[in-house]
Amino acid sequence: MPAPSLPAPDGEPTAPPAVPLLAPGDGLPPVIETSTALVEYAEALAAGTGPVAVDAERASGYRYGQRAYLVQLRRAGAGTGLIDPIPLPDLSVVQSAIVDAEWVLHAASQDLPSLAEVGLVPAELFDTELAARLAGLPRVGLGAVVESLLGYRLEKGHSAADWSTRPLPEEWLVYAALDVEVLVDLRDALAAVLEEQGKTEWARQEFAAILAAGPPAPKADPWRRTSGVHGLRNRRQLGMLRSLWQARDELARRRDIAPGRVLPDAAMVSAVQADPRTEAALLELPVFRGRANRKLVGTWFGALTRGRELPETELPLHSRPGDGPPPANRWADRDPAAATRLQAARAGLAELAATHSLPVENLLSPDLVRRLMWTPPEPRDAETVAATLRACGAREWQVELTRDLLTDALGRA
Repeated sequence: MPAPSLPAPDGEPTAPPAVPLLAPGDGLPPVIETSTALVEYAEALAAGTGPVAVDAERASGYRYGQRAYLVQLRRAGAGTGLIDPIPLPDLSVVQSAIVDAEWVLHAASQDLPSLAEVGLVPAELFDTELAARLAGLPRVGLGAVVESLLGYRLEKGHSAADWSTRPLPEEWLVYAALDVEVLVDLRDALAAVLEEQGKTEWARQEFAAILAAGPPAPKADPWRRTSGVHGLRNRRQLGMLRSLWQARDELARRRDIAPGRVLPDAAMVSAVQADPRTEAALLELPVFRGRANRKLVGTWFGALTRGRELPETELPLHSRPGDGPPPANRWADRDPAAATRLQAARAGLAELAATHSLPVENLLSPDLVRRLMWTPPEPRDAETVAATLRACGAREWQVELTRDLLTDALGRA
């Protein structure tokens, strides 16, 4: 239930202090680690009613990849289940039990890939984080939304923990159980807010788009995301960084360790900039002096050498060729008319987003706006603009709200 409002001294309503949630209402259930216990819980889920709260805990920053190390579910009539997917990597029996139910997740796109790896794929979804954005809430983290709408305070201290740890500490399991304990109530509160604001259909279309999107495509040239890469001056240095990144990634994958724990980004960039010509010179650099990297000095020096010796034709370009427009700060020089169109579109979208109390990036993808303003469709009328928006993935509610505004912006220059 939403927290009641009390009169403040200045006459404005204020909420009472949030009630801390310290323990699951039904007690902490045992971790499900056997096939027998899993089947029993799946049967309870199938006999339960209403939406299913779903969450997953990963070991980002500790392990390679985004594997789930704990899966939490809760449904009325079934209670909370804490499933260990390490001994139980196939949760298809749970999938069968809840496939026809609405799944409630917070920031679903973060968890769906790891859930799919263990056989859990929703057919119907309610994303409480996205719903909070559409509702115009100022903060959309789970703890903030729960406190705002339900009046409870969740402790979030274990969100960045190493969930590959075994056995999992009891206080971590309490944290994990509480995350799903409040999700269905939060879903109901948000649904009521969206209904009041006339945004229920917007949310339905957004949730359907998440499901239709499927798993994210692999990122092109992921080594370019290395922190500090912009400090490298030439293509030769980029080639050395790419070679070093690939060596680190292979080692991290083989050892199942987060790449940054094998060798920090800053150390890779520093090694490229120093350009050591011997293993001894590499070992003089910070980080590389440590025991672990002294053992791996041949790996790191070999990678730097391969990058240094690449033929000119095989060196990476300064920036990856893209199919989109240039950065917006260059438009005024390269295409002043496009800059005028973009300025008009951004101003109109910001005003429209404020009118409907939602972030402008949820009103329409900024990348889509830039593409439309840089390369306008012809003819520049509302029908063609709407068709372009749909072809680029905009939802129907977004098309209806923005097509006339964008058509007007295209006519500015």
